Amino acid sequence: MTAPYRPSLDEIAAARTRIAPYVPRTPLVRLDLGLPDRQIFLKLETLSSIGAFKLRPALNALLSRNREALTNGVATTSSGNMAYGMAWAANRLGVPMAAYMYSGAPQTKIDGVRRLGGEVRFISMETWWQYIIGADRPEFPELLINPVTDQAVLSGNGSIGMEIVEDLPEVDVVLTPYGGGSMTTGVASAVKALRPEAKVFAVEDENAAPVTAALAAGRIVDIETRPSFIKSIGGPSLVPQLWPVARELIDGAVSVSLMQVTEAMRLLFAKSKVVAEGAGAASLAAALTSQHARGNIVCVISGGNIDAAAYSAVLAGNIPAP
Repeated sequence: MTAPYRPSLDEIAAARTRIAPYVPRTPLVRLDLGLPDRQIFLKLETLSSIGAFKLRPALNALLSRNREALTNGVATTSSGNMAYGMAWAANRLGVPMAAYMYSGAPQTKIDGVRRLGGEVRFISMETWWQYIIGADRPEFPELLINPVTDQAVLSGNGSIGMEIVEDLPEVDVVLTPYGGGSMTTGVASAVKALRPEAKVFAVEDENAAPVTAALAAGRIVDIETRPSFIKSIGGPSLVPQLWPVARELIDGAVSVSLMQVTEAMRLLFAKSKVVAEGAGAASLAAALTSQHARGNIVCVISGGNIDAAAYSAVLAGNIPAP
């Protein structure tokens, strides 16, 4: 696996141009909560065609490839949204697609892949992780696109950061949910290039916070995780190939509790009628609770693909079961 690097502003601009015919610009809207020390803005990636930001990296990963490379189709490893995004992109480009997912992935994302003609191949969580870190790979002929370390994925995600600074040149802090780290790294690459004084923080579920642990230890560490209904962020460790790039770009990590995340989900619905999955609302939870959140704060609301039963539980004031 080729080691990823920080995408340049030119690469990010090229990615945005490449995906523009398929991905309308998502809005940046103010969430007026009357807080004296911060103005909160929402980057609503929930409004993409698949309800999540992953359409950007998936499209850029396919559109930047030579068509011959896609002859045998394309595959990716994903807990949900990247699989959904890749299925959408492959469907539009007429390319066969397969997704390696584990059985605990949200049903709404599994259904989305299948609805778009993608094949879902269920694997164990352990195998899924081996595919992510490049220690193993499936024995199939498709082009396997890594959802975390692929360079075109990082550049596609960078388009989010470019739009943020264009829409809010005075941005002080950007909060992004951190799963594998490709969104945080891509967004930070653009934000730091256009507004170096802005801070970018990785947001994690306190039940699985490997970034917080790695920053404290000065190296990647394996951590104990606790069950959580949030499926798209957190994990027992970090992707080693991406961590050096991410560590260079981020200014720290913020971990949030399940109670804080569900409160943020309810607030998004009540104030803005925005449906966010747990990972998508984590950045707002951090904006409301972190000491780092001061000034003009942008929360990337990364996705809204949550199963109906889990979302109903949230709206009823509960924390969904893992």
